[in-house]
Amino acid sequence: MSTTGISRRALGRSGIEVSALGFGCWAIGGEWHDTEGNPLGWGPVDDAESVRAIHRAIDLGVTFFDTADTYGAGHSERVLGKAVAGRRDGVVLASKWSSVFDEETKTAFGEPGLTPEYARSALTATLRRLGTDHLDLYQFHSNAGPLEEAAVLRETCEEFVREGLIRAYGWSTDDPERARLFAEGEHCAAVQVNLNVLQDAPEMLALCDEVDIAAVNRGPLAMGVLTGKYGTGGDVTGKGDIRSVPPGWLSFFSDGRVAPEWQARFDAVRDILTSGGRTPAQGALAWLWARSPRTVPIPGIRTVAQAEENAGALAFGPLTAAQMAEIETLLKR
Repeated sequence: MSTTGISRRALGRSGIEVSALGFGCWAIGGEWHDTEGNPLGWGPVDDAESVRAIHRAIDLGVTFFDTADTYGAGHSERVLGKAVAGRRDGVVLASKWSSVFDEETKTAFGEPGLTPEYARSALTATLRRLGTDHLDLYQFHSNAGPLEEAAVLRETCEEFVREGLIRAYGWSTDDPERARLFAEGEHCAAVQVNLNVLQDAPEMLALCDEVDIAAVNRGPLAMGVLTGKYGTGGDVTGKGDIRSVPPGWLSFFSDGRVAPEWQARFDAVRDILTSGGRTPAQGALAWLWARSPRTVPIPGIRTVAQAEENAGALAFGPLTAAQMAEIETLLKR
């Protein structure tokens, strides 16, 4: 095991320090669906196990927890709030807003709320579900949201900062132009971007360096592909799992299985990721930490075992420069 472990990272220019590893709370939201009944969650969950996983992660040094109001139609926020009750001062809480949904029917309507009034009502509901009087990071959850409305929402977020409702804000988007727009705000601290060893985002990382914001990494394990637990020969999980009926943007899976082209890319770099005794997931996180000092991966976690495995990556530290170069060669980038 490397003696050059990693523990803390800055959340951009906000002055907020977080653990280098975050805890993604999409999966603990349980099941919810779109208006056609297609799953948007990761299948059934055990709330008691979710709480134990959060507690175990905290015990292992994880301080950064990322959720969204739409995850489980509010359920993820409620579970997270229950888990951190009495520990609020020791954690950094991030959530997201824009998707319009119904808590009672657990239905997402596929349309964003783009007005300042909706943002305020969403934030009020989020704070109530989390049981806190403020968020550390509030993120606009619309990958391709319109720029004109987003500029207004950026100023709304500045109002939230002045009112003490949030400490900082960001945009969950894969578009550098949109991230730049939010970064023009004084208290913008991060962009949440899809990034993993199979899907690099060099333009976004360059922008983060330029404007001094963090890159919070969603999809750090490629929706499970980089854990090595799934292959082209086995179903993912089944009913209620978004990967079993993947929407168009989710290219990793087909018919409930890892798509062959993605499995081939993972197989090409597996030996490097598992070097030094790492699991594949730990190697994938090590790649992210080596990729940029601004990265904060938030792998989805819903069991104590997952929390322990992911937190275990911290002690190994980043991959070496030579390993990073070899991966680029193998992936022909």
